[in-house]
Amino acid sequence: VFRDAPETMDRSEINSCFETGTKIVDATIPIGKGQRQLIIGDRMTGKTTICVDAILNQKGKGVVCIYCCIGKSFSSLLRVVQLLKLNNALEYSIVVAATASTTVGEQYLAPYVASAHGEYFMRKGRDVLVVFDDMTKHAWSYRQLSLLLERPPGREAYPGDIFYLHSRLLERAAKLDDKLGGGSLTAIPIIETQAGDITSYIPTNLISITDGQIYL
Repeated sequence: VFRDAPETMDRSEINSCFETGTKIVDATIPIGKGQRQLIIGDRMTGKTTICVDAILNQKGKGVVCIYCCIGKSFSSLLRVVQLLKLNNALEYSIVVAATASTTVGEQYLAPYVASAHGEYFMRKGRDVLVVFDDMTKHAWSYRQLSLLLERPPGREAYPGDIFYLHSRLLERAAKLDDKLGGGSLTAIPIIETQAGDITSYIPTNLISITDGQIYL
């Protein structure tokens, strides 16, 4: 699951638009197929809603959608899955879930597993959307794992390689060259802030990794 990101020469320029179905997003900050777009905001501001709407909007467009749930409650995962099922979106969707009740190891591996699924379809020439919900919980699980392994804690007790970890994951989003099938992997990571604080460690890291941000 820890595949290397596509080389620069294996990529092509991003030239097609990924339609989320949220008009204000598509009109003002269009997302390209193969980009990384961060959705950032406090609790209950509609971050997951935008992503679920984007998945529902891919009906009949030949896009494979992957929803990766990291460290969220089982009930919130159930709500998303029921919504996808209700709208027949599970026909083109994959759900990778490591809820809060699972081990930290599973929560740490979940986004990499989702990316590996996405890359399988990308290398077959398909367009793929991967939603990471949410990367704050992923950072928490890795912090927990690292402290258990007695690695030295850094800023806000996160291990020093958390930045590398997230950049290595999101670098796998790409638009492949036509000679490799021309598939694309669009990544939408979600970050939960506390009281609108975007200056804390994990949000600032992900803001600098992604191509653009949607603040809620």
